[in-house]
Amino acid sequence: MMGRKIAMSAASIVLGACGFKGIEPTTDPWTPPTQAAQGAALKPRADCNNAVSERQALFGDLHIHTSLSMDANALGTSTLPEDAYRFARGQVIDVYSGDPKRGSRPDQIDRPLDFAAVTDHAEWMAEVSLCTTPGSPTYDSKGCQIYRGEEESFFAKLLGLKGFRAKLGGVLGVTGRRSDVCGDDDKICRAELGKVWQSTQEAAERWYDRSANCEFTTFHAWEYSHSPYSTKVHRNIILRNEISPELPISSLETPVEMNLRHQLVDLCNDTDSGCEAIAIPHNPNLSNGQMFRVEYADLPPEQQRQEAALRARLEPIVEMMQIKGESECRNGMFEVLGAPDELCNFEKIRDLGAQDMPDCEAGAGWGAQAGKGCTSRTDYVRYALLEGLREKQRVGVNPYSFGFIGSTDNHMATPGAVSEYGVPHKFGATRTSLVTSDNRKRAPAFWNPGGLAGVWAEENTRDSIFDALKRRESFATSGPRIKPRLFAGWNMPKELCNDPEFVQTGYATGVPMGGVLTQKPAGGAVPTIAVSALADPGAPEQPGGLLQRIQIIKGWVDEQGKFNQEVHDIAGDADNGAGVDTETCTATGPGAAALCGVWRDPHFDAATDAVYYARVIENPSCRWSTRLCLSMPEDERPGGCLTDQLPKTIQERAWTSPVWYVGTE
Repeated sequence: MMGRKIAMSAASIVLGACGFKGIEPTTDPWTPPTQAAQGAALKPRADCNNAVSERQALFGDLHIHTSLSMDANALGTSTLPEDAYRFARGQVIDVYSGDPKRGSRPDQIDRPLDFAAVTDHAEWMAEVSLCTTPGSPTYDSKGCQIYRGEEESFFAKLLGLKGFRAKLGGVLGVTGRRSDVCGDDDKICRAELGKVWQSTQEAAERWYDRSANCEFTTFHAWEYSHSPYSTKVHRNIILRNEISPELPISSLETPVEMNLRHQLVDLCNDTDSGCEAIAIPHNPNLSNGQMFRVEYADLPPEQQRQEAALRARLEPIVEMMQIKGESECRNGMFEVLGAPDELCNFEKIRDLGAQDMPDCEAGAGWGAQAGKGCTSRTDYVRYALLEGLREKQRVGVNPYSFGFIGSTDNHMATPGAVSEYGVPHKFGATRTSLVTSDNRKRAPAFWNPGGLAGVWAEENTRDSIFDALKRRESFATSGPRIKPRLFAGWNMPKELCNDPEFVQTGYATGVPMGGVLTQKPAGGAVPTIAVSALADPGAPEQPGGLLQRIQIIKGWVDEQGKFNQEVHDIAGDADNGAGVDTETCTATGPGAAALCGVWRDPHFDAATDAVYYARVIENPSCRWSTRLCLSMPEDERPGGCLTDQLPKTIQERAWTSPVWYVGTE
């Protein structure tokens, strides 16, 4: 039977990753329903021999796709979760070159990661497996032949679709999942999804280091990929341990984000099974104001507070940086007061694409993944944090009290492949990545290699890293392994940077990044923030950059409901004279291997809640596209090498999670 409901015809349906205007299909829940997590004893692990009570910086990637994801698979990726974990540990793997004639090429990370999670799209994971596994129950179906490119669908012929676009008809039916691929009532796809999810978990278990060395941590994870009308409101679901719901939750069965959170608590967090999940909103810069809209605003007041609290509980972290750009801030946004921030002009994928982007102002829009629609201030996490302060004023709960991480979102099973000496690992980027044109949606030249997730954790274990994410003692980087540390308090010593026990004193007299300063003590104290940062030394063949400065960003909402921002330099020097020769990519001028500063808020108002975070800036260096252009003979360089649409240099950076001042808690 083809009884499942769908919002639009297959001609207008598309996964958000494809970038067409349309709406994702929605189906009825699985029959039988997904089973909740079942309690079980966790597998034993040895005590770590390198635990650090004051916590250590660990680097990882919590956003990786393999050939189990439909978009990656359809565009040539053949690597599996097993390969992703091998790559993260420093082994050589074969990845798709981006050119069908060349096939694969060997690749290796510059330095192993400490942790990683494969987050393949839950949507259509079963169909991909069925259509690419010879001998599967529906391998020879018409739909699978279309998906493999052996047949052409009616809609592909009608609309002239080619390549990836044409393949989608093999898994998208007119009234739901294709019955020739999934069987009656989708029973075949339900069973196959269970098998694929099990194989993903088995790979994570094989690579989790349970020895006393504690060298590498894996997480069971998936991506919930809701993209209504080509607007990205995706989330990566990360599980604390190996106790999991029977099936990953997808936007096909659960197209409302509030319902996703309720399913997570019903199937995992509130089951007393030992299962625990968090959801990480990713890449909000393509959400047209949808990622952080107040989605519960029409509910009764008490229900609004409950929904806000559930969101704060399940979404403690947001993805600041990934291949499709930085999501920190943007100048000139609706009712954002304060001086322009020059460093907001960093890896803005829509700006580099010269797309027409009206301001959503107080509303929202659609179509960002297709280069359409407005841009909202809440597409950027600085202003989403302020929206959270405003919600706290309105309903008494801050739903957007999140910390930061970076990751890659690469689709080639290469976690942590963030070096500017390479090319972005989205879909086998090659020299053709440097072809650009006005208003071209997500041209590879506008991508960047992505970022990394950093945490301060006692040891490299699932529990320790997961706890760091939950308490928001995490940070994001644009790729380098910069180590920033932040503490905030009321009576922190002005000379803290000279204290050999900086960290111990910081914990003793303040709260770390992710923490909350409650109502101030008597005596006119003001928030004091201490930040230190260590530069990334890099690898022998790929040296890291030196640090230029540390900044504190402060935000608050005034009595008129407008957003306010301030940026303060607290260490280093913006005019230190550092630069880079863009003809050779040779760095010039001074910089610092370490910086530290202590800052007291000069404009503190005890009656106004505020949020603070630190940004650490490197000296200028060559962008990946510049390095790739220089590697080619001048007469063979494509248009992207010659246009000013692409910056020749970048200033890599790191962002600490915020701390909040809350007048009453």
